[in-house]
Amino acid sequence: MGAAKALLHPAAKPAVFLLALLPFAWLVYAAFTNNLGANPAEHLIRSLGDWTLRFLCLTLAITPLRVVTKTPALARFRRMLGLFTYFYVVLHLLGYAWFDMGLDFADIAKDIAKRPFILVGFAGFVLLTPLAATSFNRAIKALGARRWQLLHKLVYCVAGLGILHFFWMRAGKNNFAEVAVYAAILTVLLGWRVVQFARLRSAGAPRASGQPPSRARG
Repeated sequence: MGAAKALLHPAAKPAVFLLALLPFAWLVYAAFTNNLGANPAEHLIRSLGDWTLRFLCLTLAITPLRVVTKTPALARFRRMLGLFTYFYVVLHLLGYAWFDMGLDFADIAKDIAKRPFILVGFAGFVLLTPLAATSFNRAIKALGARRWQLLHKLVYCVAGLGILHFFWMRAGKNNFAEVAVYAAILTVLLGWRVVQFARLRSAGAPRASGQPPSRARG
């Protein structure tokens, strides 16, 4: 009961917001104090990509945690975490475009077309963009609940593309340990949804989410 009250406290959302900004603040501090290692640009770009995947996992974890722990208040944070996923992927893409490609958009377009792992990552960014753009109540009302929910199922495609992007990026160094961890986490989170959907279909029951679509994605 205490945890539920804490999640509903007016300070809970600002606290989560500040915590979600900490990785960005640390990377900015490290950049200005030359603490990004021998290849600062590569470290920055990859760290931003890692945080994108972490926030995607956190966003997708909200619904299972809410249902399993019977803590509806967790849904308050899902939209914010989803938008932070987009925040970090935009910075990841900007870091690549700026530090790797010098903001030469013609070269960026050629690089996306010829390198599969960048093409897959860019496709994930493109699919995530309409989800971020429609994460607000006005957009939900304009689309209607059913269409909004269908649109936001694209997040599952984004998760798959994110893992594939990470896998191909690590393939050059034959280092798949972290890829396996993220893949396992996302498999569990998406697998839980498949099981829930199958149970509801077999029982002929309504959706388990129990929350209006305006609460958040996922």
